[in-house]
Amino acid sequence: MSKELQNEERIVDIDLSKEMQDSFLEYSYSVIYARALPDARDGLKPVHRRIVYQMGDMGLRPDKGHVKSARVVGEVMGKLHPHGDSAIYDALVRMAQPFSLRVPLIDGHGNFGSLDDGPAAARYTEAKLSQASMLMNEGLDEDVVDFKPNYDAQLTEPEVLPAAFPNLLVNGASGIAVGMATNMPPHNLREVINGAIFLLNNPDATTKQLMKHVPGPDLPNGGIIMGLDGVIEAYDTGRGVFKTRARVSVESVSPRKLGIVVTELPYLVGPEKVIEKIKDGVNSKKLQGIADVTDLTDRTNGLRLVIELKTGFDPQTVLDLLYRFTPMEDSFGINNVALVDGRPQTLGLRDMLGVYLAHRITVTRRRSENRLGKKQARLHLVEGLLIAILSIDEVIQVIRASDEVDQARVKLMKVFDLSEIQAEYILELRLRRLTKFSKIELESEKKSLLEEIKALKKILGSDEALRELVAKELQDVADKYGDDRRTTLVSNYEEVRPITTAKAASINAELADTPCVIVFTASGMVGKTNVWDTTAAPPSKRKKNDAIKNVIATTTRSDLGFVTSTGVMHRIHVGDVPALSDVFDLSSMVSASSFLGLPKSEKVLNVFELNDSTSIAMGTAQGVVKRVSADFAPKAEFEIISLKPGDRLVGADLATDDDEFVFITNDAQLLRFAAKTVRPQGRGAAGVAGINLSDGAEAITFCVAKAGMQNIAVTAANSSGSLSGTDAGSVKWTPLSEFPAKGRATGGVRAHKFIRTEDQLYFGWAGPSEAIALSADGKPAELPAEPSKRDASGSKSAGTIGSIGHRLS
Repeated sequence: MSKELQNEERIVDIDLSKEMQDSFLEYSYSVIYARALPDARDGLKPVHRRIVYQMGDMGLRPDKGHVKSARVVGEVMGKLHPHGDSAIYDALVRMAQPFSLRVPLIDGHGNFGSLDDGPAAARYTEAKLSQASMLMNEGLDEDVVDFKPNYDAQLTEPEVLPAAFPNLLVNGASGIAVGMATNMPPHNLREVINGAIFLLNNPDATTKQLMKHVPGPDLPNGGIIMGLDGVIEAYDTGRGVFKTRARVSVESVSPRKLGIVVTELPYLVGPEKVIEKIKDGVNSKKLQGIADVTDLTDRTNGLRLVIELKTGFDPQTVLDLLYRFTPMEDSFGINNVALVDGRPQTLGLRDMLGVYLAHRITVTRRRSENRLGKKQARLHLVEGLLIAILSIDEVIQVIRASDEVDQARVKLMKVFDLSEIQAEYILELRLRRLTKFSKIELESEKKSLLEEIKALKKILGSDEALRELVAKELQDVADKYGDDRRTTLVSNYEEVRPITTAKAASINAELADTPCVIVFTASGMVGKTNVWDTTAAPPSKRKKNDAIKNVIATTTRSDLGFVTSTGVMHRIHVGDVPALSDVFDLSSMVSASSFLGLPKSEKVLNVFELNDSTSIAMGTAQGVVKRVSADFAPKAEFEIISLKPGDRLVGADLATDDDEFVFITNDAQLLRFAAKTVRPQGRGAAGVAGINLSDGAEAITFCVAKAGMQNIAVTAANSSGSLSGTDAGSVKWTPLSEFPAKGRATGGVRAHKFIRTEDQLYFGWAGPSEAIALSADGKPAELPAEPSKRDASGSKSAGTIGSIGHRLS
């Protein structure tokens, strides 16, 4: 052959289709068996198994300190897993994330990421094994599983971990192989073990029976599983789909605003993803009624996502839209594919528990056999030592008389009828062990060994005893490491079906325009009810805050005006007012001041429906009176009177030209005059003079006496030197007709005669004769049974009078 031909390359013709087929099969086999699918016995993929095993081999126990994650990654990569370090670190990170696994296998220290952000680099984080990982490695030194050579045959690694709990079901798994994939949700440890024990005791148990113990997945971050049909299907066939929803509540997120508060999200859904989808939905007009979204999540309180609603929108309708267009409702497709005897199989609940229990029985049997062998070997040595101790002098003489160790061994075996192992052990023993005290120890140890050997033989000799031991060990794990269910299961629900953007824009998320009634009490409490039956009998016994000041029949799309002592009106949508649990249950009312977020120095005087016919009259402490026409700004709050410095409103009510205005001052003067003498003004006006005040006096109340009604005036006097609320003083009531009507801007007439200990009126009121009183803290108070003359002194009061209204009926 010529030199030129020798230097030519050798080109081999092959069938491309056959080469592709062979290479693809080899690649598929590698991915399926060595990377993507978990083993049904311990629920781990090779990389996870190698991490847990290697960390155990490194001594990174829960009671030891953390080490750099990069060191763990290096050990695993160099000894067991010859792949990229990023893949190993990603697997380690997932095992440390409490939101990914129901029972984390790694105790991480540092930034291991969140649902929205990735972890820090391996050089910054630290890790060690968790208690659960110790359960996974438990018994590895007792020949409970087979070992195989590592990738370069220099070391060995376990084919599967002992797994003292059903990790595949408890922590779930996910992976994509070639032509197949797996996706398993996490479950509750306590429930899964209960199901496993039930199946162990009842091998013919059905899926329906097992679901009494394992009712459904239990996701790490809680949430709500809506509908169990898909779960039941997956437990039967290994495949199914279920939907999860966020856990939400409708709360008052500010003094005047309602909001949807999210405390738990679907599995592996982060708050930032939800916020992003909400913003997209609002911009595209898919979502209505959302004013703002705030993420208040922190390490102390956990997840808290506040979705503030616009005024007048129905929270339930907005929530339905959120379920449709955001990950607040998400689907999870169950695909229980795992390796069984080295082959991928799709498993139902019964199959997964069955494979695990078979593995656990094998582990327990091999462990018992290993322990039995060690105990028998130790017993053999102890029996030899006891023989030697009984004849210690002869043993020493035999050893001294021997020229070599082999000769001494043979003589000991022949003279004392010992085995070679016993004789060798005696020769290597220190003499101090051959004491009388050691004999007692050895006899005690022999007795203990015999009992342990008997117990182990019983376990190995009876399948029932072996199963009992497996069940007991599983129950111990459940008792020690189990916790309560986090995910709520809802069997039946009305599905929120997807809709198009165009149809979403046509949905009206505003509150339905339905009738309702607003109740405002004399003590400043407010509430909303759908009905107000004036014919219903009121409660036989009076309760706290039961004196009503105003009842407004309105609709859910109306606005209310809350007038405060600072001359400001707060505009509130009816839909935002808290609802009463019952028409006569005033305990469910809220303080109007707290509802509006007012300071303690500011008081709510009255509540009105804002419409074109609303005409409000008000009076101030400095004697100014004003009527404001229906001129209400479209703002959350605005002034309705321009107050002078140091002045404040002391009363506000609806008024017509036929009514009368009443001022009562702290120096016991009462003035009534016709409402028509005060012309309506705009919001910015300061009002006109209502009553002339004496030096140092001020008006304590302003009331509107309705035309055509029998009105009375109530006054209460005490000493100005007493502490507020401590001196009840005297109280009286008089028909308002006994007080002569006078002109506006004049002085009043005396309404109360002070006795020796009194020098001021601390309370005054004028209105309908069917009046009932409350104390300063809202408790029922009594008025005198009989009226008094207009300038008479009052009768002794049992308690201070704080407010007056009419009966709840």
